Amino acid sequence: MKSRDAILRLKRFQVEESRRRVVQLETMIAEFSRMALELNREIANEETRTGNTDPAHFAYSTYARAARARRDNLKNSATDLGSQLEDAKTRLAEAQDELAKAQGLESREKGNDAQRDEAVAPGAGRLARL
Repeated sequence: MKSRDAILRLKRFQVEESRRRVVQLETMIAEFSRMALELNREIANEETRTGNTDPAHFAYSTYARAARARRDNLKNSATDLGSQLEDAKTRLAEAQDELAKAQGLESREKGNDAQRDEAVAPGAGRLARL
């Protein structure tokens, strides 16, 4: 009995941990995307201010060049996190399946225990209900 409870607690913990990881990754991806959009605006403003939109030009703004590099790094990081997110979602689905199996096993075992108790004392269940 105690081992079943421990297994169920472990499976529930694994599901919750996987769910937290998925939410954390989704939040990070959203934040990186927001930061990249903000950098796009800053780059556009800097290019408008300086009148130079060609990153290969020798007089291109150093700030705009640095902002472009940072934006590109954020986009790459978001892409990497996207693959981690897919893995985390897969792990979450697996953990949920394992939990469902453990819960099904527990309910079957409880049903078997009830049948065994009824077989040992056939009239006890009816008397308790009266």
